[in-house]
Amino acid sequence: MSSSKDADPSLGYLTRKDTEVKLPRPTRVKNKTPAPIQITAEQILREARERQEAEIRPPKQKITDPTELGEYRLRKRKEFEDLIRRVRWNVSVWIKYAQWEESQKDFKRARSVWERALEVDYKNHTLWLKYAEVEMKNKFINHARNVWDRAVTLLPRVDQLWYKYIHMEEVLGNVAGARQVFERWMKWMPDQQGWLSYIKFELRYNEIERARGIFERFVLCHPRVGAWIRYAKFEMKNGEVPRSRNVYERAVEKLADDEEAEQLFVAFAEFEERCKEAERARCIYKFALDHIPKARAEDLYRKFVAFEKQYGDREGIEDAIVGKRRFQYEDEVRKNPLNYDSWFDYIRLEESVGNKGRTREVYERAIANVPPAEEKRYWQRYIYLWINYALYEELDAGDMERTRDVYRFAVSIFAGNLIGMIIIFHILLESHCKLLISMECLNQIPHQKFSFAKVWLLAAQFEIRQLNLKGARQILGNAIGKAPKDKIFKKYIEIELQLGNIDRCRKLYEKYLEWSPENCYAWSKYAELERSLAETERARAIFELAIAQPALDMPELLWKAYIDFETAECEFEKARVLYERLLDRTKHLKVWISYAEFEATAIDESLELSEQEQKEQCIKRARRVFEEALNYFRSSAPDLKEERAMLLEKWLNLEASSGELGDVSLVQSKLPKKLKKRRQISTEDGSSRIEEFIDYLFPEETQTTNLKILEAAYKWKKQKLSSADD
Repeated sequence: MSSSKDADPSLGYLTRKDTEVKLPRPTRVKNKTPAPIQITAEQILREARERQEAEIRPPKQKITDPTELGEYRLRKRKEFEDLIRRVRWNVSVWIKYAQWEESQKDFKRARSVWERALEVDYKNHTLWLKYAEVEMKNKFINHARNVWDRAVTLLPRVDQLWYKYIHMEEVLGNVAGARQVFERWMKWMPDQQGWLSYIKFELRYNEIERARGIFERFVLCHPRVGAWIRYAKFEMKNGEVPRSRNVYERAVEKLADDEEAEQLFVAFAEFEERCKEAERARCIYKFALDHIPKARAEDLYRKFVAFEKQYGDREGIEDAIVGKRRFQYEDEVRKNPLNYDSWFDYIRLEESVGNKGRTREVYERAIANVPPAEEKRYWQRYIYLWINYALYEELDAGDMERTRDVYRFAVSIFAGNLIGMIIIFHILLESHCKLLISMECLNQIPHQKFSFAKVWLLAAQFEIRQLNLKGARQILGNAIGKAPKDKIFKKYIEIELQLGNIDRCRKLYEKYLEWSPENCYAWSKYAELERSLAETERARAIFELAIAQPALDMPELLWKAYIDFETAECEFEKARVLYERLLDRTKHLKVWISYAEFEATAIDESLELSEQEQKEQCIKRARRVFEEALNYFRSSAPDLKEERAMLLEKWLNLEASSGELGDVSLVQSKLPKKLKKRRQISTEDGSSRIEEFIDYLFPEETQTTNLKILEAAYKWKKQKLSSADD
């Protein structure tokens, strides 16, 4: 007996030990070699089947007299009644009981059992079906009719009961009775199949008018596309073409906006096609394509294209194909209206068709899709919608006023505020004024975070093509005032320079430099303009102002331009002064090399010296620059060994290219030795690797290295002697 403290309530107050199942220990197979006689699974199954015992069946009872029959019936009824008392809701028991009574030819008792079963569950239509079938099988027609009548009265929504009832009446030849049953059923407004069965019934007896009347009631009860198409096909099958067309027309009036309207239009067009009415079919297709949403018209487009290929001319086929592509683009821009590439493709399609009104409509729908945020990256594709719109109006449509309005609106948008732009879009869409907005209204929009120079420049170029120079200047002036950019300044200066307006060019350069004083390109171009006008002092003054700026974007280009300017003017002393001033600011290797190359080629023709003497002086001055550079890298920047080596290489090339005047030995004694070394560098993942690099060993470093080696050897010898004495 297990102790109470070890008992577990979840195990019925037994202990774990009591509930353990002791399995037999698996026997270890000692001999794993195959048996000499192999037994297959088939042999095992055959042996099991052979050893099965025969099924025990009750003996057959033969009834020979009425007394035994009565006892048998009494016993059987008692069994059924006992079973019913136990499982009263089991329908199969009732059915077996009634069928047994039927087998005993006691139809009154059988009807009694059926009626008792229906009292238990009259909603079970299987009982009604079995009951009526028994009556029909035994040719009790009135009884069967009574059962069917009660069944359809109690269960009018069970279609099978109606079908069986009608089938019985039709088999009996009672057509009027079957029709009456159908009429009773139709009052309950069954599904489509019920109505179609009634129609087929009337057609079996050639009652065309009756069938037509049923169809009229059918389409009122089920106003769906499929019902109307069946009605029209019925009329067509009977050769009533006008009636069939009338049915289709009524269906279009009522179901033009239905979700399945596409099927109706296709069926209507195919009907007209079968009637050899190609124009009618084409009109139906076009009407459908204009009224059905593009998302549901894919099959319709395919049918229309096939129709045009069969019946249409070249223009019709092209129009159908364009319509199909138009449908695809409409679907794309509907899914993602901010996908400007889809809009470009759509616009290109409409332009190829040549319908100006439709093209303008697509352009205006496209530009109405404003980018979602005030960031330039969202707008870079959007502006090309405006540009292409303006070019289309100018080149294809030939409407210059409309082109001007597009450009005005575009430049005002890209110089303006996003909120203001959206307000104007709403004004446009509500008033249908098609972009004809006055410049005064648009100029009230404040500046935006960004702008696009391309729009301003295209607008100005359009005005120039129209010989409206004043308008072009006004646009470019507004651009400089509202959204100044390098491109706008450059293009405006280029235009004025081509026209020979030097004073305007100077004013524009001044504005340019006021807006961007660090722009070395602008300073250089301004000075270049003055030099081209032989205004040397003005050009020099501009260069001086430029290099005096506290911040420059590319100072090396500006200094080079200034030095080249002085060199071109043969002002070598001023160029030297500039080099010295530049070296005060930076000691870059390129500056030293450029200075030395300048000195090597600075031959002043105004001096009364021979060419040989001038070349000697040039080489001496170049050597002086190289010496200064070498001293700087040796003393002030000893780590820049590679730059120092490059400087010596340039010096060596100069001496070698100078012929008799050059002295290569001056440089060779200073050249370094190239040493290939290795160093350990760490990578991003934390590991390390060995890298080879080139190091330079200069002559003065070689002497120091030799002394260090001798000193280290002396120390090692001293340590060795002291250790030997110990």
